Amino acid sequence: MKIKVYNLAGKETGEMELSDKVFGVKVKPEVVHQVFVQQTNNQREPWADTKNRGEVSGGGKKPWQQKGTGRARHGSIRSPIWKGGGVAFGPLTDRNYKTKINKKTRQAVIKMCLSDKAQSGNLLVLEDFNFEQPKTKLFASVLNAMPTKLKNFLVLTSAKDANVLRMTKNLKAVKTLRAADANVMDLLKKGVILTSKDGVKKLEEVFGK
Repeated sequence: MKIKVYNLAGKETGEMELSDKVFGVKVKPEVVHQVFVQQTNNQREPWADTKNRGEVSGGGKKPWQQKGTGRARHGSIRSPIWKGGGVAFGPLTDRNYKTKINKKTRQAVIKMCLSDKAQSGNLLVLEDFNFEQPKTKLFASVLNAMPTKLKNFLVLTSAKDANVLRMTKNLKAVKTLRAADANVMDLLKKGVILTSKDGVKKLEEVFGK
């Protein structure tokens, strides 16, 4: 599969061959959904916490005698059926939402996401990220020059690039990662992948095994 290559002015300068092992994979939506749910579960933190009847303060004395009052018998005002009482089977902070993600499955889904972007025209490749100055407006002008109507970008660099990070940190619709750190959640959330020739090679090196 071939893909067009652009310069920083948004003009087409040539083509690049993509590896079918990474960018020509058949997409299986059900597997992609499974890994996405697993990844969101692994980022989830159990904030909700409740107290049972033994943890709620007060209620040490029996509210009234067992018999003779005409009312139902109760042993504590901290019973779950009382207002202000404990909670029965409520959420606890020690709950673990973590789910195991098979490494091969996760990498296969990343390749599916990359293939979907490439086949739908939402993978844009630049010659490089060599800007004259590391200014946000220069990077924004590149995004505006790209042949796409979508405005949320995932920028993948071949290695850690301090200049690109500096240029994109104030662009709300842009997230920058190393190509080796590409993950299912970000690939699905962002509409367009913007990378360089070296970035494509890094993707093929990491996920084409």
